[in-house]
Amino acid sequence: MSGTESLHPAAGKKLRPYNSYKQTGIRWFSSIPESWSISKVKFDSYVKARVGWHGLKSDEFTDTGPYLITGTDFTVDGVNWGSAHHCTKERYAQDPYIQLKDDDLLLTKDGTIGKVTRVGKLPGKACLNSGIFVVRAINNSYLPQYFYWILRSTVFNEFITFNKTGSTINHLYQDTFEQFSYCKPSPEEQHAIAAFLDHETARIDQLIAKQQRLIALLKEKRQAVISHAVTKGLPSITGRDAPMKDSGVEWLGEVPEHWGVFAINQAIQKITNGYVGPTRDILVETGTPYIQATHIKNGKVNFDGEYFVTKDWSLNHKKSILRKGDVLVVQTGAGTGDIGLVSEEEEGFNCHALIILQPIPEKLLGDYLSLVLSSSYGQAVLYSVRTGGMHPHLNCSEVKFVKIPVPPVADQQAIVQSVQESTKKYNSLMELAQKQVKLLQERRTALISAAVTGKIDVRNWTPDAQAPEQDQLMAAEPTAEYRV
Repeated sequence: MSGTESLHPAAGKKLRPYNSYKQTGIRWFSSIPESWSISKVKFDSYVKARVGWHGLKSDEFTDTGPYLITGTDFTVDGVNWGSAHHCTKERYAQDPYIQLKDDDLLLTKDGTIGKVTRVGKLPGKACLNSGIFVVRAINNSYLPQYFYWILRSTVFNEFITFNKTGSTINHLYQDTFEQFSYCKPSPEEQHAIAAFLDHETARIDQLIAKQQRLIALLKEKRQAVISHAVTKGLPSITGRDAPMKDSGVEWLGEVPEHWGVFAINQAIQKITNGYVGPTRDILVETGTPYIQATHIKNGKVNFDGEYFVTKDWSLNHKKSILRKGDVLVVQTGAGTGDIGLVSEEEEGFNCHALIILQPIPEKLLGDYLSLVLSSSYGQAVLYSVRTGGMHPHLNCSEVKFVKIPVPPVADQQAIVQSVQESTKKYNSLMELAQKQVKLLQERRTALISAAVTGKIDVRNWTPDAQAPEQDQLMAAEPTAEYRV
C-alpha cells in the first residue's frame, strides 16, 4: 500500500489523506489538514455541572417527574431513559443551568471519567446528578454529533490521562476540560465525519456483538459438556442405554446405576480454609507464593507473582499449604463459589481465605471434584448454601455436606480426560473470538481518531451497501491493520 492511501477497515476500501497538512505543536495531534483550524472547549462550549450537591434525600426520589441522569445511564446510543431515576419538580427547578436539551453531550468528570453520550429526543424534563458535565455548542460553533466523536477519540483520552487528578478518585475539573484543544474542520466536513463514523462504527459494533454472542454460546456448550459428563457419564463408558437410578438429590436427578452419591466429607481427607486476617503485615516481596481469590479463574490457579509470604510464616500455617490435587473454592466476595484446581506448579504455595478440599485419591480425584463443583449442578448447590445476600460467603461446615455424584476412579479418570479434550477445543475457539473482538475494537478506535484528526478524507464517502463477505473478511483477517 502506498503512503498516500489508507485502508478503510470497515469496508476494505482505500481512503486517501488530505493533500496537505500543517503542524499543530499540540501533544494530542501533531498535524491536521491545511484547511482545518484548532479551537478550545472554552471558546465554543457551554459547560456546566451540578455544584455543591451530594445527592438526593430519600423523599426527593419519585416514580415520575423529571429525569435525573447518572453515568450508569450512559450508552453508546444515548441515554437509557428506562434506567434513569426521577426527582421532584422542586429539585429540577433548583438548577436551571443543567436542565438538558436535545443534542447536549454528557461527560462523566468524577470516578470513571471520560464516559460520553449524547442526548436525543428528550422524553421529558431531565437534569443531571453530580459527577457529569453537560457540554453544549455555543452559537452553533460545532456540530454536536461531530464533537461527540472527538470526545470518544484517543485524542481526548490522551488529554484526560495527562490531566486527570486525584489519588484514589479521578477528577476532571471544568477549568481543565475547557482547555482541551480539538480539530475544527468546516461544518460540511464535520457533518461528513459524523455520518461516516455513525455508519461505520455501527457496522463494527455489529461484528463485535456477533463475536460476543459466539463466545457466550461456546461457554454454554462447554458448561453443558462438563455438566453432562459429571452427572450422566460418558456413553463410551456407561453405554448409551446404561441403567440409571434416582440420585435422591433434587437438582441432580438420575445418575448411572453403578455410581455413588455422597457428601464431600466422605471422600476427602481435609477440608479447611486459608489464613483469614489482615495481610498488610505478612506480605513480602519474595518468598512463598500466596494465593488469593483473584487468582482463581476458569477452574485453575493463575498466580500473578505479586503476593508472597515468608517461608517461616507459611510453615507456621501448615494447614493452608497446598498440595497437587487440592480443590480451592472462593469463600467470599464477588467470585464466591469459583473453583480452582491446584496443579504441580502450585504445590507448596499458601493461600488466603479460600476453602481447601483435599480428596482421598482412592475415592475421589481432585480433577474430577473440580469439574463437579464447576458444573451447573455444583455451582447451583454451592449457591444454595451461601450466606449473606450483599456479601456472599461459604462456610466449610456447609460445603462438606454438599452431595456429589461419584463414579469409580477409573470412570473419573476417563471423564476428566474427555472433558479436557472437549473444553480445549471450546477454549481455543473462544480465544480466537476474543482476539477478533479485541482487533475489531482496536480498528474502531483507530478509525475514530483518524477521522477526527483528518488522517483520512471522508468528504466523498457514501454509505454503500456492503456484501456479507466483506464483513466476514473484516472479522477474519486480523493482520489487515488500519494504516495512515
